[in-house]
Amino acid sequence: MEAWFALLVGIFFSVAVYLMLSKFIIRVLLGVAVLGNGVNLLIFTGGRLTREVPPIIPEGAESLAAPAANALPQALILTAIVISFSFFAFLLVLSWRAYSDLATDNTDEMRVAEPADEPLPPLGY
Repeated sequence: MEAWFALLVGIFFSVAVYLMLSKFIIRVLLGVAVLGNGVNLLIFTGGRLTREVPPIIPEGAESLAAPAANALPQALILTAIVISFSFFAFLLVLSWRAYSDLATDNTDEMRVAEPADEPLPPLGY
C-alpha cells in the first residue's frame, strides 16, 4: 500500500512543479495547494499505514509495538493543514489584489517595475 502512496506523492509533486512553473498566477496558486497536499501525504505515508494496531503504548511497555502507526506524523499533518490553508488564503488575496490593480494574471505582463524605455542593467563587471 505504501508503494501506491509513494507513486501518488510523486504524481502530486510533478503536477505541482508543472503548475508552479506556469506564467499564470491561478495555476501557480493551484500548484502551491497541490504541493501542500503532496507533502502532507508524504508525511502521512512516512508514519506507517496500519489499521490493525492502534498507536497506544500498552501498560508496562516503554514504546509502541512494531507494526503500530506513528501518531506524531498525524499530529504534524493537522498543523500543516492549518498552515497551508492560511498560506493559500494569503496568496489568494495577494494575487487578487495584483489582478485587480494590473488587470492581468499573466506574470510576463505584470512587469511594471521594469520600464521598457530604459536600457538594460549591465550583465557583468
